[in-house]
Amino acid sequence: MQAIDIMTPKVVSVGPDAQVREIAQLLLKHRISAVPVVDSEHRVIGIVSEGDLMRRVKGDGDHRDSWWLSLFTAGKDAGDYVKSHGRKAHEVMTPNPMTVEENTPLHTIARMLEKHHIKRVPVLRDGKLVGIVSRANLLQGIANAAVAPTQSPTDDRQIRESILNEVEHNTGVHVEGISVIVDGGAVEVWGLVESLEQKQAVTVAAENVPGVTQVENHLGMMPRGVGYM
Repeated sequence: MQAIDIMTPKVVSVGPDAQVREIAQLLLKHRISAVPVVDSEHRVIGIVSEGDLMRRVKGDGDHRDSWWLSLFTAGKDAGDYVKSHGRKAHEVMTPNPMTVEENTPLHTIARMLEKHHIKRVPVLRDGKLVGIVSRANLLQGIANAAVAPTQSPTDDRQIRESILNEVEHNTGVHVEGISVIVDGGAVEVWGLVESLEQKQAVTVAAENVPGVTQVENHLGMMPRGVGYM
């Protein structure tokens, strides 16, 4: 399996001049923990995570370096100030994040996340953003690949795309919050929705796609406004 088989498509992203308040609202609305920052050509130039935003709510007195240590950290305060007080995405983002191509194998992505201690990685096609793979996506993909039968990857990808399109356009469920994995026509769905009705709608949407042999719906429920993952 490759990045394209497990990634979350329809990625929520922002431009470099997006306001921090807008970014925080997007994280809450879509129950995600980070958004890629893209330029006018949809190329990834950075990523803003909940950790980047948390810098803004830490008290100024939480930690101060001793006077002698500050002699060896010239310029650090300016960078920290921008990160903690910036109002736009390009000011608070982590620049030049790690990325992968859509055909990157899962084991390569796993090593990358572990080596660089990151939780997610944007997926590119011809240099442009087409998806994002999180640790949760990766674990679900690995678990599924270990037990599921094998079918043409192309067929499975077509089934997956059809399910996501059906869910997005007809059920009211935000596809940014769910992960769909298809292997040999067997479908597994993970993530969070807002109600039992939405969970059932996803199952029905998947069952009605030609080529689907079975559907395992592992979606959890979290009413809007309770929190995000």
